Amino acid sequence: METSGVDNLTNKIHHTLAHSYFIYLFFLVLGIALDLLFPMRIIKNPLSVGLGIFLLVIATIIIFWAQRTTRNLHSGDTLTKEAFLCGPYCYTRTPTHWGLFILTLGFGFIANAFFVVLSTLISFFVTKFVFLRKYEEILEEKYGDAYRDYEKAVKL
Repeated sequence: METSGVDNLTNKIHHTLAHSYFIYLFFLVLGIALDLLFPMRIIKNPLSVGLGIFLLVIATIIIFWAQRTTRNLHSGDTLTKEAFLCGPYCYTRTPTHWGLFILTLGFGFIANAFFVVLSTLISFFVTKFVFLRKYEEILEEKYGDAYRDYEKAVKL
């Protein structure tokens, strides 16, 4: 019986994350469409492309690092906050979302597209205050005090 409850929580976690990732995609496509309809440039400096490429590289590293780290997390009866404190999770509880934010922001700089940058900011706040709150509630339910202690240790 307990295994099905854990499986159900795991499914909730994956569904919540999938929806939050979809928000990034939705707002990115919306930003591109708005930029095609109403082109507005944000930076007149050619260095914005270099900054955008730098952000894309950093974001890709963060996302891959986060995904690789989560594959190594094994839950067990003696799970403590230290189990969560590995890889990029030492610095932020949601490194993949930070990576997506930086990735889409970098694309906005490369495209020099006002609406892409604006939609990136909107998607960040929507996911942060809607989906990530739900995600963390599910993690608290699944892992209990170990996750709550981790939340206290890692604020971002």
